[in-house]
Amino acid sequence: MKTIEIFKALANKNRLQIIFWLRNPEDYFVHESGVDMREVGVCVSEIQRLLGLTQSTTSHYLSMMSQADLLIVNRIGKWTYYRRNEETIAKLQDYIGQEL
Repeated sequence: MKTIEIFKALANKNRLQIIFWLRNPEDYFVHESGVDMREVGVCVSEIQRLLGLTQSTTSHYLSMMSQADLLIVNRIGKWTYYRRNEETIAKLQDYIGQEL
């Protein structure tokens, strides 16, 4: 587990908000025709729309979170989708519960 990278990625209110939204994406994002948001993920443009930040800032945040293994990236055609990496999040919960 990339513990330091994970904590760095979560040390920003917008990135933490993304993780929160992606826990139950259907509550926050517009459902895209034919795409299961829990299985495939949420399109970058939808995350950017909700954040209200620039495309480059949103992409930077998502890239940082992906590198920390907090997000799983799915590319379908020209679109990029992100969903939570529940395995990493579960390991982080165990780490916090046992080590901190």
